[in-house]
Amino acid sequence: MAKISPVSIKYMIYANFESEGPVEKPDVIGAIFGQTEGLLGAELEMRELQKEGKIGRIEVELNTIDGRTVGEIKLPSALDKSETTIIAATLETIDKIGPTEAKISIMKIEDVRGGKRDYIIERAKKLLEGLDDSGEKGMAKTLKEESRISKIEEYGEEKLPCGNLNGDEIIVVEGRADVVNLLKNRVDNVIGMNGAKLPRSIAELGKEKELTLFVDGDRGGKLIAKNVCDNAKIAYIAVAPDGKEVEELAGKEILQSLRKRVPANEFFGRRYNGYESAPAEDKSGFGGDVKKVMKEKYSEIEGTKKAMLFDSSLSVIKDVSINELFNSLNRTRKDVFAVIIDGIATRQVIEICDERGVKHLGAKNFSAVESKVNLVSL
Repeated sequence: MAKISPVSIKYMIYANFESEGPVEKPDVIGAIFGQTEGLLGAELEMRELQKEGKIGRIEVELNTIDGRTVGEIKLPSALDKSETTIIAATLETIDKIGPTEAKISIMKIEDVRGGKRDYIIERAKKLLEGLDDSGEKGMAKTLKEESRISKIEEYGEEKLPCGNLNGDEIIVVEGRADVVNLLKNRVDNVIGMNGAKLPRSIAELGKEKELTLFVDGDRGGKLIAKNVCDNAKIAYIAVAPDGKEVEELAGKEILQSLRKRVPANEFFGRRYNGYESAPAEDKSGFGGDVKKVMKEKYSEIEGTKKAMLFDSSLSVIKDVSINELFNSLNRTRKDVFAVIIDGIATRQVIEICDERGVKHLGAKNFSAVESKVNLVSL
């Protein structure tokens, strides 16, 4: 009998069998060759396949219990996937082993090459740790990236994904995908928040390290930046190119964005958490009944389709038409504490108020939007 070369094995067929009486290994192998003969035609004749090295040596393990025999069959195959499954199905047609009735059931068909590929990658990662050739391309480049990604660690009680946090400067990003992308591009001093909400571990980290917040280049990124800066000591803010997310940036774009980082106070037009306090009036807010005062002020613009902007003492900063509200909120240098409008507060109005840190927004009706702004029904 020919023995198939282990190198050429593609699949391994695993089967269980049960015989009504005592049998030996030669009985099992004889049944496989004898009872499948002529079933599949000359091209898939079991004896010929083994002679040609297309199936390997059949291994049988068995035990006899109370006069019955149970065991396992392993049949290696160098055939393609469809031919291997045909051979496997054929084994289940065997109904007799030796002199007794029997039943064979296929448990699984394993692609042995998959295990080899996994071994190759894992072994190559270890070998790569001591060898790095910058001229490698294609598969080698992928391997280097995978090797760096495999070094992702977890930080704090929230188990945040991170790289090497031993240095004094740390880059904070939104999620794991952002961390993976930075590590792939050799930026190791990074940690992810696992969402838009700031984890306590990062707030604590900001007391010891200089944090740079790196956000997506969209409105959501700016909202996240505000939330993080309100709750942690952030030194700098970097923003991805307009309309792009951190996780999709190329290496060059990552470095350019980080070089263009700005102090948090310049990003928002005022300082946060330890870098410089906000103005006292902004911290104190309004001590009276905000809703009552807003309703009184609303009577001055009702029916005019206008909007009013107020400071923290609820003094009017300016009144504008609703169409000019967006520009006014963006251009005013004063901190806007409250806004009232003669009309419906749309999603866009609520979002711009949220982005600018407006505390109270008064209107007749509101769109359904999640926001930190206190919505006051007038």
